Amino acid sequence: MIELRAQLKSAGGDVSGRHVRAPWSLPVFATFVTFAFLAVSVAPPMATSTAYANAPGQVREGQTLAVDGTYSNAPGRDGFTISEPVVEAPVSVGAPAAGVPDPGTAQAIAYSMLQAMGLGDDEYSCLVALWDRESHWNVYAYNASSGAYGIPQALPGEKMASVGADWATNATTQITWGLSYISGRYGTPCGAWAHSEDQGWY
Repeated sequence: MIELRAQLKSAGGDVSGRHVRAPWSLPVFATFVTFAFLAVSVAPPMATSTAYANAPGQVREGQTLAVDGTYSNAPGRDGFTISEPVVEAPVSVGAPAAGVPDPGTAQAIAYSMLQAMGLGDDEYSCLVALWDRESHWNVYAYNASSGAYGIPQALPGEKMASVGADWATNATTQITWGLSYISGRYGTPCGAWAHSEDQGWY
């Protein structure tokens, strides 16, 4: 043992009996750790990743995409195309069924006009509910606070003169004007009724 220590000492070695690290071991170890870290960083993850949403019409390669609208799969394995979300049109608010009007009444005149326009009983029911609320179908109905007049409560009543000079007394003239107003502003009586339900006026 003494001879071995003597030989090591003469060769410039450590004779304490401790383990001595070779001078090249630290750089080799550091290089190995660096490559291991890089390999873990660039390797694809085992879990499914989440892709960011693209603008409509763009194609993005990825695995998972959460969108509000619809999408279609592209021919590629992971490709997809985003389209605009589908926006549902608001549904008109219906009214209670009004039934068939009595002949010769203002409601019967309106019912006949709606049929000529290609509108069904549901639209007639909306019109009955709307003008019940506005005037109770009274040709002479007058709102003192606003000045609205007649079955459709035209404001001012003189607007109905565009249909006929007898606008102040004739139900047919008033209904004709009223349906024209509804058609131009709301599309149908149910559209006007829905607005009246929501806002309290039409």
